[in-house]
Amino acid sequence: MSTAPPGRRVALVTLGCGRNEVDSEELAGRLADGGWDLVTDAADADVAVVNTCGFVAAAKKDSIDTVLATADLKAAGRTRAVVAVGCLAERYGEQLADELPEADAVLGFDDYQDISARLSSILDGAVHVPHAPRDRRRLLPLAPADRHKPPTDPEPIPDLPPGVAPASGPRPVRRRLGAGPVGSLKLASGCDRRCSFCAIPAFRGSFVSRRPSEVLAEASWLAGHGVRELVLVSENSTSYGKDLGDLRLLESLLPDLTAVDGVERVRVSYLQPAEMRPGLVEVMTSTEGVATYFDLSFQHASGPVLRRMRRFGDTERFLELLDRIRAAAPEAGIRSNVIVGFPGETEPDLAELERFLTAARLDAVGVFGYSDEDGTEAAGLPDKVGEDEVRARVDRVSRLADELVAQRAEDRIGEIVDVLVESVDADADAVEGRAAHQAPEVDGATTVRDVPAADRVVGRFVRARVAGCDGADLVAVHDR
Repeated sequence: MSTAPPGRRVALVTLGCGRNEVDSEELAGRLADGGWDLVTDAADADVAVVNTCGFVAAAKKDSIDTVLATADLKAAGRTRAVVAVGCLAERYGEQLADELPEADAVLGFDDYQDISARLSSILDGAVHVPHAPRDRRRLLPLAPADRHKPPTDPEPIPDLPPGVAPASGPRPVRRRLGAGPVGSLKLASGCDRRCSFCAIPAFRGSFVSRRPSEVLAEASWLAGHGVRELVLVSENSTSYGKDLGDLRLLESLLPDLTAVDGVERVRVSYLQPAEMRPGLVEVMTSTEGVATYFDLSFQHASGPVLRRMRRFGDTERFLELLDRIRAAAPEAGIRSNVIVGFPGETEPDLAELERFLTAARLDAVGVFGYSDEDGTEAAGLPDKVGEDEVRARVDRVSRLADELVAQRAEDRIGEIVDVLVESVDADADAVEGRAAHQAPEVDGATTVRDVPAADRVVGRFVRARVAGCDGADLVAVHDR
């Protein structure tokens, strides 16, 4: 139970990806700056803020279910208001408020800067008028180079509460909501790609990079709060810098991030295969401290399906990219997501995807069944695949992917890996964490046995030899 005084206690419940985690920590920073006390359990809060995900149908359902479950706390007597924020709230605004009266308010991204005042008003009984959704891509100039205002003298930053640091945007703040050795760091917001199945650009807006100095300052702050691995997140990390006049800015930023005192590993997520360039592959495979990890969004491998998705590439081009990566770093970890059942997908298209996955030897594969997303081009395409058939294809490709991922893990037996310790089992002389090819939550974990007491410390890197596997999870023995 919290010992914070009553009246202005707030809990943040975060769903979705690493980008949402950063958003929640920025909201937490603003709320702390506004005099709110942060509590971890929504049942102890006066206001529970649910940071929703609006990416696919399953995520939307999970978000709505979480809001409903959190709203039940009001009947128990302590929680006075439940507020929905995040992607689902931004995407649907007034429609979500109408259909989800259990939420006391639905706030959009434009409310974040004044989140403290918004919550105070809601507790005072004011009725918040939800926003009408709009295409946020229209809020910024079409040309990426025109999206940044000329530098001006920065607004003075006031004295901040302990644990709060400068982050992105106009005088924002951030507070860590966890104490683990891994921290997400936002490179950019928005996306300029026009994938026919994706609604994210419409509600997240056009692509805007954070300036390197801002990213480095936040990296240093995270390291000072116990973070040893930085996970760089955005909607499209390969585009970083294009609006700042340097499309190769990521190549120069990565070595600078590894040089931040306390940072021992930097991981890049959300890479677009069509935008991968030789220089970026070289930096990611040769820079000490950068994980040789490639989170490549292939989505499919059939050329005709990819064209309908408004994406580029095919099996041969994707395999050529993987060959280039592995020629530079044979141990590189590579993961991807694929969509099956896209409108017009034929049996030969599906067989082509299976051929690619078999040849690609990926460390992790997420398999998603296609479903129409409001406002997307794909929702209006002909030749829809029936729901039952989509489920059958998901099962079929998922079984193949699981088998291939397990085979790839077996290939790593005998390999030496550096594992970041995230939990300790002192009774078994073992630790659990992740090797360089394993990102948080999505790519499996590594258990290391026979670890000396001095190395059984959360946040420490231990060297180990892989001895076995269970699916994507590895079992290793401490390498003395």
